[in-house]
Amino acid sequence: MGRVYEGIDERMAEWIGRQPMFFVATAPDSGGRVNVSPKGLDGTFAVLDEHTVAYLDLGGSGAETVAHTRQNGRITLMFCSFAGPPRIVRLYGTGQALFPGEPGYEDLRHLFPDLRARNIIRVAVERIADSCGYGVPEMELVAQRTRLTDFIDKRSDEELEAYRMEHNQVSIDGLPAIDAAPGSAGR
Repeated sequence: MGRVYEGIDERMAEWIGRQPMFFVATAPDSGGRVNVSPKGLDGTFAVLDEHTVAYLDLGGSGAETVAHTRQNGRITLMFCSFAGPPRIVRLYGTGQALFPGEPGYEDLRHLFPDLRARNIIRVAVERIADSCGYGVPEMELVAQRTRLTDFIDKRSDEELEAYRMEHNQVSIDGLPAIDAAPGSAGR
């Protein structure tokens, strides 16, 4: 049976930290598409306090999470136990995309690996709930993939900026996502 929690306590934060991946769900105000993105990579997620979390957003082929959080902030993060006792934890809240040079970005940047990130997503968590996870398969982690970090490492800041301007300025539904601005390619 599921349970709702008052906050993310130390025990839950430790459990979240052991999960090798999580899922991010967002949606536009009306119409449009619901987006669900898998996230991972060691050290790219942090519990800041009982009601605040953040993750390093390295970017990719789209910018749905950024566009949706800019429009309405609604976001849900889901963690599943793929090893050990079954469990699912969902963090419901309001997300904000923080970009290099914006207030709050540098305050959080030191918490994450030195990867050239597109932005940081900070979430004000309003509801924390778990459920059994009995339907989630038990799996073994073989390794973290390096393809995304390799892609980033092989490009200059200017090349990353050009890629993001081509692929990340708007969501698949046409919502604004990444602005053309100096330094938005990340560190």
